[in-house]
Amino acid sequence: MFPLYAILDTALALARGYEPVDLARRFFDGGAKLLQLRAKDVPAGQVLDWSLAIAEHAARAGAVFIVNDRADVALMTGADGVHAGQEDLPAAAVRRLAPPPFLIGLSTHTPAQIAAAAREPVDYLAIGPVFGTATKETGYAAVGLDLVGEASRNAAGLPAVAIGGITLENAPSVVAVGASSVAVISDLLAGDPAGRVREYLRALR
Repeated sequence: MFPLYAILDTALALARGYEPVDLARRFFDGGAKLLQLRAKDVPAGQVLDWSLAIAEHAARAGAVFIVNDRADVALMTGADGVHAGQEDLPAAAVRRLAPPPFLIGLSTHTPAQIAAAAREPVDYLAIGPVFGTATKETGYAAVGLDLVGEASRNAAGLPAVAIGGITLENAPSVVAVGASSVAVISDLLAGDPAGRVREYLRALR
Protein backbone atom coordinates (compact mmCIF):
# COMPACT_ATOMS: atom_id res chain seq x y z
CA MET A 1 0.00 0.00 0.00
CA PHE A 2 1.06 3.56 -0.60
CA PRO A 3 1.48 5.53 2.66
CA LEU A 4 -1.10 8.17 1.71
CA TYR A 5 -4.62 7.09 0.77
CA ALA A 6 -6.25 10.27 -0.53
CA ILE A 7 -10.04 10.33 -0.36
CA LEU A 8 -11.91 12.79 -2.54
CA ASP A 9 -15.31 13.38 -0.94
CA THR A 10 -17.36 15.11 -3.62
CA ALA A 11 -19.71 16.90 -1.22
CA LEU A 12 -16.78 18.36 0.70
CA ALA A 13 -14.94 19.25 -2.50
CA LEU A 14 -17.91 21.14 -3.93
CA ALA A 15 -18.54 22.89 -0.61
CA ARG A 16 -14.92 24.11 -0.64
CA GLY A 17 -15.24 25.32 -4.24
CA TYR A 18 -13.43 22.47 -6.00
CA GLU A 19 -14.79 20.63 -9.03
CA PRO A 20 -14.12 16.93 -8.21
CA VAL A 21 -12.19 16.00 -11.34
CA ASP A 22 -9.98 19.07 -11.03
CA LEU A 23 -9.36 18.29 -7.38
CA ALA A 24 -8.33 14.74 -8.27
CA ARG A 25 -5.89 16.16 -10.82
CA ARG A 26 -4.42 18.43 -8.13
CA PHE A 27 -3.94 15.46 -5.81
CA PHE A 28 -2.15 13.56 -8.57
CA ASP A 29 -0.02 16.62 -9.34
CA GLY A 30 1.09 16.57 -5.72
CA GLY A 31 2.22 12.95 -6.04
CA ALA A 32 -0.78 11.00 -4.73
CA LYS A 33 -0.59 7.40 -5.95
CA LEU A 34 -3.77 6.09 -4.32
CA LEU A 35 -7.09 7.92 -4.59
CA GLN A 36 -10.65 7.01 -3.68
CA LEU A 37 -13.68 8.81 -5.06
CA ARG A 38 -16.41 9.05 -2.43
CA ALA A 39 -19.68 10.35 -3.88
CA LYS A 40 -22.56 9.76 -1.49
CA ASP A 41 -26.14 10.62 -2.47
CA VAL A 42 -25.09 11.53 -6.01
CA PRO A 43 -26.95 10.31 -9.15
CA ALA A 44 -25.26 7.27 -10.66
CA GLY A 45 -24.72 9.00 -13.98
CA GLN A 46 -22.75 11.79 -12.33
CA VAL A 47 -20.62 9.30 -10.39
CA LEU A 48 -19.94 7.50 -13.66
CA ASP A 49 -18.88 10.70 -15.44
CA TRP A 50 -16.56 11.76 -12.62
CA SER A 51 -15.10 8.27 -12.39
CA LEU A 52 -14.38 8.04 -16.12
CA ALA A 53 -12.50 11.33 -16.04
CA ILE A 54 -10.60 10.58 -12.83
CA ALA A 55 -9.64 7.12 -14.11
CA GLU A 56 -7.93 8.77 -17.08
CA HIS A 57 -6.01 11.18 -14.85
CA ALA A 58 -5.03 8.30 -12.54
CA ALA A 59 -3.70 6.26 -15.46
CA ARG A 60 -1.56 9.17 -16.65
CA ALA A 61 -0.24 9.66 -13.10
CA GLY A 62 0.48 5.97 -12.58
CA ALA A 63 -1.90 6.02 -9.63
CA VAL A 64 -4.39 3.52 -8.21
CA PHE A 65 -8.01 4.65 -8.44
CA ILE A 66 -10.69 3.26 -6.12
CA VAL A 67 -14.43 3.95 -6.25
CA ASN A 68 -16.32 3.99 -2.96
CA ASP A 69 -19.37 1.71 -2.69
CA ARG A 70 -20.12 1.36 -6.41
CA ALA A 71 -18.55 -1.82 -7.77
CA ASP A 72 -20.59 -1.40 -10.95
CA VAL A 73 -19.14 2.05 -11.60
CA ALA A 74 -15.63 0.86 -10.77
CA LEU A 75 -15.90 -1.96 -13.29
CA MET A 76 -17.46 0.19 -16.01
CA THR A 77 -14.80 2.88 -15.74
CA GLY A 78 -11.73 0.70 -15.54
CA ALA A 79 -11.00 1.75 -11.98
CA ASP A 80 -8.52 -0.37 -10.07
CA GLY A 81 -10.94 -1.36 -7.34
CA VAL A 82 -13.85 -0.65 -5.04
CA HIS A 83 -14.09 0.16 -1.35
CA ALA A 84 -17.07 -1.27 0.49
CA GLY A 85 -18.68 -0.55 3.82
CA GLN A 86 -20.29 -3.02 6.18
CA GLU A 87 -23.68 -2.46 4.55
CA ASP A 88 -22.52 -2.77 0.93
CA LEU A 89 -22.29 -5.77 -1.39
CA PRO A 90 -20.35 -8.63 0.23
CA ALA A 91 -16.76 -8.89 -0.92
CA ALA A 92 -17.31 -12.49 -2.08
CA ALA A 93 -20.07 -11.34 -4.44
CA VAL A 94 -17.90 -8.59 -5.87
CA ARG A 95 -14.97 -10.97 -6.28
CA ARG A 96 -17.08 -13.31 -8.42
CA LEU A 97 -17.54 -10.45 -10.87
CA ALA A 98 -14.07 -8.98 -10.56
CA PRO A 99 -11.09 -11.32 -10.14
CA PRO A 100 -7.66 -10.01 -9.12
CA PRO A 101 -5.91 -7.70 -9.75
CA PHE A 102 -9.16 -5.75 -9.14
CA LEU A 103 -8.86 -4.50 -5.57
CA ILE A 104 -11.50 -4.79 -2.85
CA GLY A 105 -11.25 -2.81 0.36
CA LEU A 106 -13.54 -3.16 3.35
CA SER A 107 -14.30 -0.76 6.20
CA THR A 108 -14.07 -2.17 9.72
CA HIS A 109 -14.78 -0.60 13.10
CA THR A 110 -14.59 -3.39 15.71
CA PRO A 111 -12.37 -6.39 16.53
CA ALA A 112 -15.14 -8.72 15.32
CA GLN A 113 -15.33 -6.94 11.98
CA ILE A 114 -11.55 -7.07 11.61
CA ALA A 115 -11.58 -10.84 12.24
CA ALA A 116 -14.41 -11.32 9.75
CA ALA A 117 -12.66 -9.21 7.11
CA ALA A 118 -9.58 -11.44 7.36
CA ARG A 119 -11.73 -14.32 6.12
CA GLU A 120 -13.10 -12.40 3.13
CA PRO A 121 -11.54 -12.09 -0.35
CA VAL A 122 -10.40 -8.52 0.29
CA ASP A 123 -7.07 -6.86 -0.44
CA TYR A 124 -7.00 -4.41 2.44
CA LEU A 125 -9.13 -3.26 5.33
CA ALA A 126 -9.81 0.22 6.64
CA ILE A 127 -10.08 0.74 10.37
CA GLY A 128 -11.65 3.74 12.03
CA PRO A 129 -12.60 6.29 12.86
CA VAL A 130 -9.23 6.45 14.59
CA PHE A 131 -9.88 9.93 15.95
CA GLY A 132 -13.05 11.99 16.09
CA THR A 133 -14.20 13.26 12.70
CA ALA A 134 -17.14 15.17 11.28
CA THR A 135 -16.35 14.38 7.64
CA LYS A 136 -17.46 10.76 7.47
CA GLU A 137 -20.40 9.56 9.59
CA THR A 138 -19.81 5.92 10.48
CA GLY A 139 -22.08 5.48 13.47
CA TYR A 140 -19.07 4.32 15.49
CA ALA A 141 -17.10 6.13 18.19
CA ALA A 142 -13.41 6.85 17.71
CA VAL A 143 -11.51 3.55 18.00
CA GLY A 144 -8.11 4.98 18.91
CA LEU A 145 -4.61 3.82 18.04
CA ASP A 146 -4.85 0.52 19.91
CA LEU A 147 -7.39 -0.94 17.49
CA VAL A 148 -5.26 0.15 14.54
CA GLY A 149 -2.40 -1.84 16.01
CA GLU A 150 -4.69 -4.80 16.60
CA ALA A 151 -5.87 -4.66 13.00
CA SER A 152 -2.32 -4.64 11.70
CA ARG A 153 -1.48 -7.71 13.81
CA ASN A 154 -4.66 -9.76 13.44
CA ALA A 155 -5.86 -9.30 9.88
CA ALA A 156 -4.08 -12.23 8.25
CA GLY A 157 -1.45 -10.01 6.70
CA LEU A 158 -3.92 -7.63 5.09
CA PRO A 159 -2.74 -4.01 4.90
CA ALA A 160 -4.56 -1.82 7.43
CA VAL A 161 -5.60 1.64 6.30
CA ALA A 162 -6.32 4.02 9.17
CA ILE A 163 -9.10 6.57 8.62
CA GLY A 164 -10.89 9.20 10.64
CA GLY A 165 -9.54 12.47 11.98
CA ILE A 166 -6.12 11.96 10.39
CA THR A 167 -4.05 15.14 10.22
CA LEU A 168 -0.53 15.99 9.17
CA GLU A 169 0.41 16.15 12.85
CA ASN A 170 -0.98 12.78 13.96
CA ALA A 171 -0.40 10.74 10.78
CA PRO A 172 3.10 9.55 11.79
CA SER A 173 1.76 8.20 15.11
CA VAL A 174 -0.82 6.15 13.23
CA VAL A 175 1.81 4.60 10.99
CA ALA A 176 3.98 3.95 14.04
CA VAL A 177 1.40 1.55 15.52
CA GLY A 178 1.24 -0.51 12.33
CA ALA A 179 -1.01 1.17 9.77
CA SER A 180 0.14 0.53 6.23
CA SER A 181 -1.50 3.71 5.01
CA VAL A 182 -3.41 6.73 6.29
CA ALA A 183 -6.64 7.79 4.61
CA VAL A 184 -7.13 11.53 4.62
CA ILE A 185 -10.17 13.54 3.54
CA SER A 186 -10.63 17.06 4.88
CA ASP A 187 -7.04 17.75 5.93
CA LEU A 188 -5.93 17.46 2.30
CA LEU A 189 -7.90 20.64 1.69
CA ALA A 190 -5.98 22.65 4.29
CA GLY A 191 -4.31 24.97 1.82
CA ASP A 192 -3.22 24.07 -1.70
CA PRO A 193 -4.25 20.44 -2.32
CA ALA A 194 -1.16 19.51 -4.33
CA GLY A 195 1.09 21.11 -1.76
CA ARG A 196 -0.74 19.39 1.08
CA VAL A 197 -0.25 16.00 -0.56
CA ARG A 198 3.47 16.73 -0.83
CA GLU A 199 3.57 17.61 2.88
CA TYR A 200 1.97 14.27 3.77
CA LEU A 201 4.33 12.33 1.56
CA ARG A 202 7.31 13.99 3.25
CA ALA A 203 5.88 13.31 6.72
CA LEU A 204 5.22 9.65 5.95
CA ARG A 205 8.61 8.75 4.52
